[in-house]
Amino acid sequence: MVYRSGMLRLHDTMTNTVRPLALRDEGKVSMYACGPTVYDLPHIGHGRYVLVWDVVRRFLISQGLAVTFVSNITDIDDHIIERAAEHGRTEQDVAQEFEHAWFSAMDLLSVLRPDAVPHATAFIPGMVALLERLLASGVAYQTSDGVYLDTSKIADYGVLAGQPLDQLRAGARIETHPEKRSPLDFALWKAAKAGEPSWDAPFGAGRPGWHTECVVMSLDLLGEGFDLHVGGQDLKFPHHENERAQAVGDGRVFATHWAHSGWVVVDGEKMSKSLKNFTSLTDLLARCDARAYRLLCLQSHYRAPVEVTPETIAQAEAALQRLDNLARRFRLAPIGPQPVVLSDAEVDPELLQTFVEAMENDLDTPRAFANLALAVSAANASADAGDEEAAGRGLAQSVAVLLAALGITLRSGLGEVDATAQDLARSRDEARARKDWATADRMRAELEALGYTVEDRNGETSLSR
Repeated sequence: MVYRSGMLRLHDTMTNTVRPLALRDEGKVSMYACGPTVYDLPHIGHGRYVLVWDVVRRFLISQGLAVTFVSNITDIDDHIIERAAEHGRTEQDVAQEFEHAWFSAMDLLSVLRPDAVPHATAFIPGMVALLERLLASGVAYQTSDGVYLDTSKIADYGVLAGQPLDQLRAGARIETHPEKRSPLDFALWKAAKAGEPSWDAPFGAGRPGWHTECVVMSLDLLGEGFDLHVGGQDLKFPHHENERAQAVGDGRVFATHWAHSGWVVVDGEKMSKSLKNFTSLTDLLARCDARAYRLLCLQSHYRAPVEVTPETIAQAEAALQRLDNLARRFRLAPIGPQPVVLSDAEVDPELLQTFVEAMENDLDTPRAFANLALAVSAANASADAGDEEAAGRGLAQSVAVLLAALGITLRSGLGEVDATAQDLARSRDEARARKDWATADRMRAELEALGYTVEDRNGETSLSR
């Protein structure tokens, strides 16, 4: 079964419709996700949106598509500068520490590393060039504190927010800077301040505004008219709208399809630092099976809120235990964590069809999991009958393959940890203790190449197959 352009239907934020994902290049997908601003540990809301788009990426790969996935790192920002000043450190040191924390959490979640991880500070020449063009065309203007984009010059500004310009202007916060033309105008460049990092530019030394980096990096690495721009719901306005506005103002064709995932909520409120219900993803993954968080997120539709509490995590772990029990019962060899191409695997045809249909229908993972749960019951019933072991094994293996296509590797307990892997794990722990992250990451890759699932538990490397 090979994907054809238009089979996957995703909600498009710009049109507010569920519509086919049309590809610029047949057989290839170009995909961009806004990455973290690395000044703190990732929170569980970060984990949710990253998992959603990892599943989309894995599903597209499972259908035989070549996916180029780019996700950036914001390594210069007000928050990073403030944290560095607070702790007497350099901005680079802060950014590197929390970038490592980010990818450590992503590795625990079995999130595939991006094909490219552009850093904002490496693309500043491109940002300066963009701002020169916007200033020359009158879409941007300069003030004493930097450069701003004139949103009134963008005819459809606000389309991602789903509100016309007048409503957005009425709801905007009061701006105190007297040189700004409108409260909706946003900073493209912040003039240099004493003691802060800055870069030279024809319009004055300074540093880029947050909204400028992604438009430059995505177009540079994926090209105009790339297929899919994704992120959490909180990013669609103003961040994604402001990215799009710069591309439009520059006369560039930006993303063809925009998709956004829903909130993580606790007691009905969005998970965020500002609401003081922040829980680090790092802490959560230290207390629970990382696969359970992936399972919990995928049991809800990607655009709906997901409640993350000790109770919902416990329920997901119980569901995961039932799946692992299936793998143990049928002594299934682990599959993953690398992507699965379904045309290369033996999967029950009826189960495969229901799975693909659910996933193609706006990523209906709750329905896909419900069908897999029915298959688990059928496989166990066949084994219970005694004379239908072969049929049960086929269904069980099919469930394991389809879960692996979503990034969930079942554990059957098969496979001893050999001496070579044990030595690598010990050496990796030593590298981590001395904060030699490059060596630790290389050893993780070596262990995964040997077929092990690598997790960090209580400061030590844990291996399973």
